[in-house]
Amino acid sequence: MRARIGRRPLLALPALLSAPALAQAWPSRPLRIMVPFGPGGPTDTIARVLANGLTPLLGQPVVIENRGGAGGNIGTALAARAAPDGYTLLVPSTGFVVNASLFRNPGYDPIRDFAPITELGASPDVFLAGAASPIRNLEGMIERAKATAGGLHFANPGSGSTPHLAGERLAILRGFSLVQVPHSSAALCVQALLAGNTEIGATALASSHAQVKAGALRPLALTGPARWEDLPQVPTMLELGFPGFISETFLSLHAPAGTPAPIIERLARESAVVMRDPETSARMRAAGYILRPEGPEALANRVSREVPAWREVIARAGIAQE
Repeated sequence: MRARIGRRPLLALPALLSAPALAQAWPSRPLRIMVPFGPGGPTDTIARVLANGLTPLLGQPVVIENRGGAGGNIGTALAARAAPDGYTLLVPSTGFVVNASLFRNPGYDPIRDFAPITELGASPDVFLAGAASPIRNLEGMIERAKATAGGLHFANPGSGSTPHLAGERLAILRGFSLVQVPHSSAALCVQALLAGNTEIGATALASSHAQVKAGALRPLALTGPARWEDLPQVPTMLELGFPGFISETFLSLHAPAGTPAPIIERLARESAVVMRDPETSARMRAAGYILRPEGPEALANRVSREVPAWREVIARAGIAQE
């Protein structure tokens, strides 16, 4: 009897360790970053930059696990159900805050099920016209849309993406119709605009930056808070008289809810070191991203602000839940 009693506290010891004690021993094995999309896209690219930079800082390998499907819901839901021990992280795109309203059951709650760590980077959306189009500016696009019976066709990178919803928001504000032409990726959306299959559309700037710089696509307006440094001629929606019209495709880092605060704080600190590296920052800026590793509070505020904002756009546009 004494032997059984003597062993029980030892068996229960891991469960009795405090969060600071667990965090002090962390990390003692490899970490994984769940990316809820296939390899090769912008989310995957930034996640790999982050993983490569974190590996030496944490002293453990940080590996990427791509789990795409259902607009990012599959991988995100898997991350939500992972143990909150700091060994499973998530790098999603803006669908993280949109899908809660776009899907009846996305499989996760972006506020309840995750601990925010830090925003990584953001790319403003850009309204575009093909180079052969007579549309020269945003007002020209609006006038053409109003004059087009049934609505002007509008290419976007996918239903529920921020470029899609930015188009819907503009249509609501100015009283016209768009026929949304969703594609399964930003690359296919860009190809459709280049080929002239669709005259106008929108993508994240990161997805069309090279074609805009080459003159193959005409930028009509940016949806960020300020003009882009190498596109100084392109106005923002704010400048064009649309107060509060900011729409960005943003990437962020999260852990399952309940992850100890010291682990969250260290991950935020080390992620900022990686993303603020001058070479990384310059490379991502040239690709159309501005890096914003501002920590847990700033990301929590962004998520809590954007979930209801996009819910309102989806409801007003009459977009049916999937």
